[in-house]
Amino acid sequence: MSSEVSIKVTNLSKCYHIYDRPSDRLKQMFLSKIPVGRRKIYREYWALKDVSFEVRRGETFGLIGRNGSGKSTLLQLICGTLNPTEGTVEVNGRVAALLELGSGFNPEFTGRENVFLNATVLGLSRTQIDERFEAIESFADIGDFIDQPVKTYSSGMMVRLAFAVIAHVDADILIIDEALAVGDAFFTKKCMHFLRQFMATGTVLFVSHDTGSIKSLCNRAGWLEKGLLAEVGDPKKIAEAYLRAFYESQQGTSTKLVRHTEAAAAKPVEQCDQRLKFLNATGYRNDIQVIGFNPESASFGKGQASISEARLTDQDGKVLSWIVGGEKVCLFVRAIVAERTFSPIIGFYLQDKLGQYLFGDNTFVETQLDPLTVDANHAVDASFSFIMPRLPKGDYSIGVAIASGTNDDHTQQHWMHDAIHLRSESSSTWVGLIGLPMSKIELKLIQPIS
Repeated sequence: MSSEVSIKVTNLSKCYHIYDRPSDRLKQMFLSKIPVGRRKIYREYWALKDVSFEVRRGETFGLIGRNGSGKSTLLQLICGTLNPTEGTVEVNGRVAALLELGSGFNPEFTGRENVFLNATVLGLSRTQIDERFEAIESFADIGDFIDQPVKTYSSGMMVRLAFAVIAHVDADILIIDEALAVGDAFFTKKCMHFLRQFMATGTVLFVSHDTGSIKSLCNRAGWLEKGLLAEVGDPKKIAEAYLRAFYESQQGTSTKLVRHTEAAAAKPVEQCDQRLKFLNATGYRNDIQVIGFNPESASFGKGQASISEARLTDQDGKVLSWIVGGEKVCLFVRAIVAERTFSPIIGFYLQDKLGQYLFGDNTFVETQLDPLTVDANHAVDASFSFIMPRLPKGDYSIGVAIASGTNDDHTQQHWMHDAIHLRSESSSTWVGLIGLPMSKIELKLIQPIS
C-alpha cells in the first residue's frame, strides 16, 4: 500500500449467521464437517457487501448512514476487532479509535487502571503513560471518579475518559464514532478543538448522523446504505443525497417537479443596487452580491407543491442584486400547488460553502392556529423580513422548501438546495460564522480611581 494512503478497504464484506434456535448453532457445527451435501440451517445477513474506498494521509473522511447501514461494523473491521467474511483492510499507521461506548474498558477496573490498560493496547510504554497521565486526567476532568470502577460511570464520563486516552497516544489515524454525541457541550467543544488541531496533520475517519458535522469537518465523505457504499465524494453533495434519501424513505419517492418560471420571467422586476446608499461608507462595509434564483438547483420532494420563485428584496419589494450586512431585507418565496394541500409550510436556511446551516426559519408558527388549505393551481407566497447578519468573506447559499403538515410531522413537497447564491465581497466580521448587527457599542475612559 502506498505510504500516501492511510486506510485502504477493498471489496470488504461481512456476513452474520442468523439462527432461529440456539440448538441450531450446535447442529450447524456438525453439519459443517460433512463435505458432501453440506446443509445450512441459518440465514445469512450481510452487514456489509463489497465496500471499497481509500482514505489518504492527512485526510478527514466522513461516513454517514442510518442505523443498521453497517457503519459500526465497517469501523470494527478497520480496527481489527472483527474479521471480514470477504475482502481486505490495509492500515498504514497507529490507530486510535473511539467506537461503542465503553469499548476497550474493563468495567471492574478503575478509571486509572483502564487508562494504563487502554494506552498500553494503543502502543504506549509504561513510562510514556506515566509521563502523560496527568494530561489525560486533566483532559477527562472526571475528578475523584478516576479511582472508581468504570461500571459506576455515566455514559458521559466514559466518553470523557476514552477520548482523553486517544488524544494522548500520538496516533496517526483517529477513528471517531457517534460516541461524542453523549458528551456535554463543554467537553464536546474541547474534543472538537483537539480534532481540528489533529486534522492539520493526521488522518481522521469520522462517523456521524449529523450532516452539518460531515460537511464542516470532512474533506471527502462516503454514504453507507444497507451495507453498500452508495456514493463517495464531496461532503456537501453526499449530505444532500443522504438527506433526500432519508425523506424519501419516510414519505416515498420524489415526484418529478414542474418548473413554474415563465410567469416570473414575463414580469421582470426592477433591480436596485443597495450599495449606492453607502458610497461614503468605509471599506469594511459588508457588500454581499446576490447571484440570483436558480430554478434548476438540486431538489427533491413529493411534488404536491413546488417552489417557483425566490428572491431577496428591499422593504418596497425591489429585487436586490446586492445587499449590505446589517440592513433589513426581505426574502420572498412563491410556491405553486399542483394538488389540494393542507397546512403548507414554507421555510428557508442560509448556509456557508461547507454546507453549515447559519440560520433560517419557516411559516409554521405564524399559521399553526389557522392553517391554510390551498387548492390545486393556486400559488402561496411567503415573505421573511429580517436584518441580514454580517457575513465573513466567502460564498453562501439560501435553500428554500415547502412542506405540508407540522414542524414535527410533515411531508417535504419540494426542497431546493442552493436556490439563491450569495457572495460576501468585504466584511468587518473576522470571528465566528456570522456577525450580528450591534445596536450600540461603547468604549469609555474611566478616570483613575483613588
